[in-house]
Amino acid sequence: MNKDGAIRAQNQAKIIAAAEIAFAQHGFKGTSVQKVADEAGLPKTNVLYYFKNKEGLYMAVLERILNLWNSTFDRATVADDPAKILARYIAEKMEVSRIKPLASKIFALEIINGAPNLSDFFKHDHAEWMRGRVTVIEGWIAAGKMNPIDPHYLLYNIWASTQHYADFSAQITHLRGEAMAPMDYREATRTQIRLILNGCGLDVPTEFQS
Repeated sequence: MNKDGAIRAQNQAKIIAAAEIAFAQHGFKGTSVQKVADEAGLPKTNVLYYFKNKEGLYMAVLERILNLWNSTFDRATVADDPAKILARYIAEKMEVSRIKPLASKIFALEIINGAPNLSDFFKHDHAEWMRGRVTVIEGWIAAGKMNPIDPHYLLYNIWASTQHYADFSAQITHLRGEAMAPMDYREATRTQIRLILNGCGLDVPTEFQS
């Protein structure tokens, strides 16, 4: 990468990081390009040069968030061990909540507001992903590998319980009296895996027992 390309990449990363803070705190409507520019420490013209307008910037942030959801679960098949696949999926979701809480909050705000900017994603990409994952879980159930549980409700439960640690971090901090440390997240992850897998009639894999 040449010098100009490096500067471009650096500025774009700085703007995206600032936009995540602004959109997580103020939502789409409450965020202005100027707020993002101020947070990034760059002129407003720089933000508009790279992203044209607030809508373009917001969609860039959402696209980055959707890429975070990529998981080993995406490639799972009926031949795989559901205990290992689901445990890893839960652990990955918890890790995203720990290291990218703002991304989770932005996604949650978008959904709460009716997902106006993600309608195509939900109708096509996400719907296709959901059908594929439901088919895999149904295959595990048919093969007697796990309890007969509605795959949709299982996935909703995983999403709700793992993203809670990002979306409701303020509540957790108030109730605990302090923010969660990495070791707390590890224990919370083990707890989530144990609760969900036991409900599916699955044993917790050795790698997640301690």
